[in-house]
Amino acid sequence: MKVPKPSQYQYAKTRYRIGNWPEYEAALRQRGDFTVWLSDAALDAWRAPASGKPGGQRTYADMAIEAALTIHMVFHLPLRQTEGFLRSLAQLLELGLRIHVGALRKPPKRRAWRNLHLAVDAATGEIVASDLTSRRTRDGARVSTLLEQIDNPVAALSSDGAYDQTGVYEAAQEKGEGRRVRVLIPPGRNARLNPSPSPAQRERNRNILSIRELGRREWHKSSGYSGRAMVENAVFRYKTIMGRRMRSRTFDGQRVEVQLASKILNRTTRLGMPESYRVA
Repeated sequence: MKVPKPSQYQYAKTRYRIGNWPEYEAALRQRGDFTVWLSDAALDAWRAPASGKPGGQRTYADMAIEAALTIHMVFHLPLRQTEGFLRSLAQLLELGLRIHVGALRKPPKRRAWRNLHLAVDAATGEIVASDLTSRRTRDGARVSTLLEQIDNPVAALSSDGAYDQTGVYEAAQEKGEGRRVRVLIPPGRNARLNPSPSPAQRERNRNILSIRELGRREWHKSSGYSGRAMVENAVFRYKTIMGRRMRSRTFDGQRVEVQLASKILNRTTRLGMPESYRVA
């Protein structure tokens, strides 16, 4: 019997259709609405209040700086163009706001790669924690840092096999604040049961046993692990909307940039997201 080559197999591409197109289309238009990104509250709090201390005083409030950087990132304007855009707007509206971005540094000759770490709420699709590290930092090492940014206890955590580490399970259970945290991380194919597991490691044993009983693909569906795709979607949206390159030229500035970009993406999520359904 002739066995067909792998290239001879053809798989039908799954098709999806958006069920809330009018609402989603309105949300897309709102993303380009300038008033969405520069609120009256930011304009009212543009000038920094007097510190009451001797010496030089701050010109801009934190809200003003964040508003200017938001315009800079959302509309993909270089800093000098952002300065000119805001100055012309202030003049047209007769706001009397002082606009100045300060001196710019020369960009480094070589730009280093960065690892972007995001934690996404499965219920809302919003980014609840973010971090930026060098490319040599292991993904699992930043889980506790991400969980510290979340105010409420965590009920479940899902991630890919790169996070199958003891420290990840322990950090997740600690964030449960006394309650069991369901950890959905696919163990390696040759993973073995821990004969004397800690409460955190029991989650890993459960996953191993479930995969042995159901098979890996069925476990993905029945356990809810497939919902992890929301994180991949968040990273895709970050790269598509915010861009693949960092704008800030210092590492500290880049970490602040990631936090601001996460707030921007959350704002677009609240404006409206597509609700798709499978048609084939």
